[in-house]
Amino acid sequence: MARRSDKKDGPGHGPLIAVLLIAALAVTLVGIFPFRQILAQNRQVENSQDRLTSLQQEIELMEQEIDDLKTDAGVEELAREQLGMVEPGEIGVTIQSPPGSELPEQSDPAASFDDRGFMEKIWDFLTGRDLEPDG
Repeated sequence: MARRSDKKDGPGHGPLIAVLLIAALAVTLVGIFPFRQILAQNRQVENSQDRLTSLQQEIELMEQEIDDLKTDAGVEELAREQLGMVEPGEIGVTIQSPPGSELPEQSDPAASFDDRGFMEKIWDFLTGRDLEPDG
């Protein structure tokens, strides 16, 4: 009776699978870094476009203020609000806070603490959010 051997001839598929896994990992890593930079740059473009829209709205408001100041009513309103001017016969009232009543600004030590979880940090890395400047 012939003995049956459980051993296969040759080295097997283990090293081939290991090489393929390492190659797949290398390809993935090579693809992640440019991908995350592209995502971060796209977000920066979107943020810049939002900022541009905001600045354009601000410009429109300032142009409206300039147009208002070209009229007598606009100049009078500005003089009343910012200079405290009053018409003859009117009484001007100014309300001031008592000295020392302003509270000093306190920094929040917890604001600088990063309380994101591990998976969220990994996701931010993969999507390039960690490349974006704070603010």
